[in-house]
Amino acid sequence: MEDIFMWFIMIWSVLFFVLISIGGYFMFRKFLKKLPKNDGKSILDWQEYYIDQALPLWTDEKRQFLNELVEPVPELFRDIAKHKIAGQISKFALEENARELDEALIIKGYIAATPKRDHKFLRKKLKEKNIDAAPYEVYFDQAPKEIKNA
Repeated sequence: MEDIFMWFIMIWSVLFFVLISIGGYFMFRKFLKKLPKNDGKSILDWQEYYIDQALPLWTDEKRQFLNELVEPVPELFRDIAKHKIAGQISKFALEENARELDEALIIKGYIAATPKRDHKFLRKKLKEKNIDAAPYEVYFDQAPKEIKNA
């Protein structure tokens, strides 16, 4: 009986350490994004700024389109991913002095805000919605920082 209890304590200790480490990793990433950069604003502050400035450009139809694009993201992380992508889209809209958001701008922002491994989900979603991905191929091959110059 003592051996079983000892094994239980050892397994619980390892599991507890792993779960705390995973949580700490994500908290540390959030902490780094909240640190101010040279200009005095953090990455999250800039995201908020861009979204607030471009809020009049976001129609219900465009919000729904963004929601459809982020469906493959696990529900636990979906709001964070949507906020990051919306910040990038809004940034592009403000840089281009867009009068309204269009699908091209949303797709371009999605590509820039997501890692390459997630682009296969975007391609699949575009195919489902009968949207030609050919005009966006140039963005798929570029690094996110290069997209804004294209």
